[in-house]
Amino acid sequence: MEENKREMEHLFNSSETKQSKIEFVTIEQLVPEDQLLRRIDKYIDFGFIKEKTRPLYCPDNGRPCIDPVILFKMIFIGYLYGIRSERQLFKEVQVNIAYRWFLGLDLSDPIPHHSVISQNRIRRFNGTDVFQEIFDAIVLQAIRKGLIEGKELFTDSTHLKANANKNKFNIKKMRKSTLAYIEELDKAVEKDRKRHDKKALKAKDPIDDTKETRVSTTDPESGFMVRDGKPQGFYYLDHVTVDGKLNMITDVYVTPGNVHDSIPYIERLDRQIERFGFDVEAVALDAGYLSIPICHELKKREIFAVIAHRRFHPKRGLFPKWKFKYDALHDSYLCPAKERLTYRTTDRTGYRMYHSDPKICCQCEYLMRCTESKNHTKVITRHVWEDSKEWIHRNRLSYFGKEFYKKRKETIERCFADAKELHGLRYARYRGRSKVLEQCLLTACAQNIKKMANWLWRMDHPRRTGSPMAVVLSNLFACLFSPIFVVA
Repeated sequence: MEENKREMEHLFNSSETKQSKIEFVTIEQLVPEDQLLRRIDKYIDFGFIKEKTRPLYCPDNGRPCIDPVILFKMIFIGYLYGIRSERQLFKEVQVNIAYRWFLGLDLSDPIPHHSVISQNRIRRFNGTDVFQEIFDAIVLQAIRKGLIEGKELFTDSTHLKANANKNKFNIKKMRKSTLAYIEELDKAVEKDRKRHDKKALKAKDPIDDTKETRVSTTDPESGFMVRDGKPQGFYYLDHVTVDGKLNMITDVYVTPGNVHDSIPYIERLDRQIERFGFDVEAVALDAGYLSIPICHELKKREIFAVIAHRRFHPKRGLFPKWKFKYDALHDSYLCPAKERLTYRTTDRTGYRMYHSDPKICCQCEYLMRCTESKNHTKVITRHVWEDSKEWIHRNRLSYFGKEFYKKRKETIERCFADAKELHGLRYARYRGRSKVLEQCLLTACAQNIKKMANWLWRMDHPRRTGSPMAVVLSNLFACLFSPIFVVA
């Protein structure tokens, strides 16, 4: 018993001695060679941050500032490891050796206070596009390293819960935004009416183009989202585009939750083409983007597009629209009874009207399944840009289109899952669209940085994969067909 007691006392005393023992060790030795931050430091050049932030600092006034590279590296650590609080980030950097090594700090160096990050964001970076420029610079690095091709793009949006109570709002009248394609559509309508020998439409009288909507008293820039299968409340939408090669993010944009997905799409696509010089060959989108203006713009740009089909359920007992076949040669529709619906007019919204003959319809056996109109007239509409939508439909049904659309779950859907589960993008940290955009851009930067570092590391450190038998067989074939074996 006494020997056991002395042994236990020796163990406790030795552990206390180890904790207070002075050792000669460098911080370089304490960080593993394959640690993520080591990979990032090796393959990502952060020198561009000084150039991007130089106009925001005064060169000859005030106290010496913290190196902006250290500041942004610290921010990236928070987004890489899903540390949502800047106070918690400050505590984590204090005790984590890898974080200190990545920032270039020694074990005894003071850590930049968490208020430095928040005050720089509030005072120095507020109202600037520095976060967008940093995101673009990282994308350009990935392009130069061959990790982004810009040929196949996948776009979608995900909702972020705004930092606002859904029960605190005011009802206000908001003016509807003017759609970018209206001018082009008006010209197309005028041309179509002229082709059909119709008079030009009269000038449109100004109307009160407003709608009532809920405006949050906490975060007025958020939008009240009402969608099937989605939670109701004040949200933001994070619109993201990824490249098809290695799932790198190429564009990030934030809108209120009540803005339709299709509205900012063409503008953001054009920005990527102009900013990064992409030669886009194919895009894949979900059913939320299936609008005739988007189909028209993609066909005009000669970009192979695959958009998911949106099902429309007709009234029970009536024929669906696809039962009526369009005859392009005679510019008319054929009904299931093989009777023609002829052109009548083209309205302001760009839809042509095709009417049946009521004298024939009233005697048709399919009348009850065709229309419920009191004058026995069936009306079919066709947009002036309907050819573009049909082109998208053919792409979706093609073999390449089916295989290409399957990649969405491996690219954009995977990107959203990682952002929400690993990088804290499930909720908006701040209030206001510009601050939520900052959060989304920095999250995308963290995802791109991690992917770049990991891919480049794998290229430099290839590993054998497969079963042991596969490795043995591959080595055997390598020996059999090697030049030495042939000479022998």
